[in-house]
Amino acid sequence: MRHTEFWSRLDHALGRARSRTWAELFVLTELDNRTTVEALDAGVAPKEVWAAVWHVLDLPATER
Repeated sequence: MRHTEFWSRLDHALGRARSRTWAELFVLTELDNRTTVEALDAGVAPKEVWAAVWHVLDLPATER
């Protein structure tokens, strides 16, 4: 998964306006207590970050 696909999926899940703020503020324990932006900036693979987001947002399996 590329970063562009990650952001597209997050926009779809939360809406474009809300997704960026959520990604900057919401801390996920699955990402070592980092936000998605911090995890991506630290080099965590977008696929791994998406898996944590998918889990915490309790998205349907089709969004996996």
